[in-house]
Amino acid sequence: MRDTRESRLLLVLLIAIAFALITVDIRGGQESPVDGARQAAAAVFGPVENGVAAAVDPIGNAIGAVRDSGERHTRIAALEKENAELKAELGSDDRNRNRLRELDAMLKTAGAGQYGIKGAQVIAIGAAQGFSWTVTVDVGARDGIKRDMTVLNGSGLVGRVTTVGPSTSTVLLANDPDFTVGTRMEKSDELGFATGQGDRPLLVQLLNGKAKVKPGDRLVTFGSRADKPFVPGVPVGEVVRVDPAGGGLTRNIFVRPYVGFTKLDIVGVVVQAPPADPRDTVLPQKPKPAPTVTVTVTPKPTDGQQAADGQRNQQGQNQQGQDQGDTTP
Repeated sequence: MRDTRESRLLLVLLIAIAFALITVDIRGGQESPVDGARQAAAAVFGPVENGVAAAVDPIGNAIGAVRDSGERHTRIAALEKENAELKAELGSDDRNRNRLRELDAMLKTAGAGQYGIKGAQVIAIGAAQGFSWTVTVDVGARDGIKRDMTVLNGSGLVGRVTTVGPSTSTVLLANDPDFTVGTRMEKSDELGFATGQGDRPLLVQLLNGKAKVKPGDRLVTFGSRADKPFVPGVPVGEVVRVDPAGGGLTRNIFVRPYVGFTKLDIVGVVVQAPPADPRDTVLPQKPKPAPTVTVTVTPKPTDGQQAADGQRNQQGQNQQGQDQGDTTP
């Protein structure tokens, strides 16, 4: 297309419309007017993402054939194929072991909180229909997934479901700037709201401006009305920094989340809330402090002390000999 005044005006108009749609979507929240289009996109692109994930999955798929070679390179090609298959097999075993560990940790977390979960795998990073910190998982409406369900893994809170397609769902991660969850401090029960900050610690605003909090304190989800979008008791993170109390009504603290959002694989969607608030029981056990080792240092005697000790020992020996002589018949 020629660079004309009309084409430039058309480009500016398209950009303006795109930003307007993004603004409407963000401000609309759960009632966004473009939610229907987003769900339609999930229905269209979900099976494609599932297919791509299956195609590149080293566990369920074999390595493709090696490149075609001439007769002179037949042996080299065979060796390359054998080497690739061996690497794929070793990599598959490692990934299987890692997934088993993740699945075991997630089941323990779900059991501790009595959460009914639907296991899922992350198959895509970032949603095609937005610019948020999101992932796509391979479960959807056919699996009983609904919007505003809590998502967790073996470490703690992952996020919440925002869009549901027939076979896939979009999860807004807890580190997204538009993500907010109610929190409760361990033991002290101080309430607050945690907001995502991308790759930085979560910002938690405590409702009590005079609350006593220190690095190392831990937080869990407070829970929502009717357990949507958040069930209670899911581990959120650990305090790493506390802003000085300024006499305000609230107080800011910074929390390192338990979940590593850049390496998600196996997750669980909470399809059934716990019968009672698990409170702090889902938090991991704190490591026991190492025993203190006490070392006693004996000072080395000086030359004068050594001489005095030698003289006393000699006198004792002389006295012992004299006593023996006196008792001799």
